[in-house]
Amino acid sequence: MKFRLHPALIFLLAYCPLATAQKAAAPPTTASRYIVSAHAPSIPSAPPARPVARVNGAVLTDHDLLREMYTIFPYAKQHNGGFPKEMEADIRRGALQMIEFEELVYQEATRRHLTISPQRLAVSEKQFREQFENEQQYQYFLQTEANGSLQVLRTKIKRSLLIEDFLKEQVNQKSAVSEAEAKAFYLQNPDRFKMPESYAVQTITILPPKQPGGKPLTPGALNPEIDKRMRARAEDALKQAKATSTYEQFGVLAEKISEDDYRVMMGDHRAVKVADLPAPILAVIAKLQPGQISGLIQVDGAYTIVRLNAHNPARIETFAGAKETLIAQMQQSKAERLRREMDARLRKDAKIEEL
Repeated sequence: MKFRLHPALIFLLAYCPLATAQKAAAPPTTASRYIVSAHAPSIPSAPPARPVARVNGAVLTDHDLLREMYTIFPYAKQHNGGFPKEMEADIRRGALQMIEFEELVYQEATRRHLTISPQRLAVSEKQFREQFENEQQYQYFLQTEANGSLQVLRTKIKRSLLIEDFLKEQVNQKSAVSEAEAKAFYLQNPDRFKMPESYAVQTITILPPKQPGGKPLTPGALNPEIDKRMRARAEDALKQAKATSTYEQFGVLAEKISEDDYRVMMGDHRAVKVADLPAPILAVIAKLQPGQISGLIQVDGAYTIVRLNAHNPARIETFAGAKETLIAQMQQSKAERLRREMDARLRKDAKIEEL
């Protein structure tokens, strides 16, 4: 069913071809690059870092890799710090490619003798420290990632700044798009700006039990007792959903109890075209106001609860309305191309060992 496309496909296309090409357009700050996850263990139980790759002899560790995996998949917080099994391998692969790329960028910046002033380093160190929620969290990072040494920490911050500067010079500045360029694209591609009617929705879905082969049972195949238990679970889910009042509350509940693939995205389908909505769902949400929650809707043997976030009528977007997003998209596309070319160029003569 079109309405239930697997979000992992969309997610991985966005984030994993070369880890996250979007970072080329907006390099992370030093603080965000090294901030400790809220799921980090206490200092005494923190495992030592293990090598996962060598880039021209420089060692990258599983701590670096895990940090990048959290950057790619921030929804891990809703999974108690873990990753969906069906996505974990691709997230890990993308994260490994990204930390390798960043190390290559750092080495190239060093080779070109880029420098960071002591004043800027001091300001960045202060900003970095302010990112931690408390002193214990900061000391955790210092002990586990910098061997308790402020000098090691400063070296890490300097490294991050050099990566940021090099990407800004070689990618960001070269990917700028003018308003005139965007206007020309808008006029040459009118069909791109026809916006079909759509509904922005979140869902919580209770699926029927699976057959021995792993596929859900088809409608009518459930015996009355199984159907009764499934209906009871769906009614309990509806009761909890009706008690929510915000996007975030409904989303957290979807993460916990929904059984469809969109649970990993807080149940969020974004804007779904009318043509892609199942008729039973469309019939219900067409009568809702944004922020309202449906009752139970049966679709293909499943019970679905829908929260309507927005109704977007069909329209042709004006250039004024499209300009900001269009320029950002064109810049991102250009930055992604430049970043891919740089990645290929730096890897060409590099010695990379994945352990």
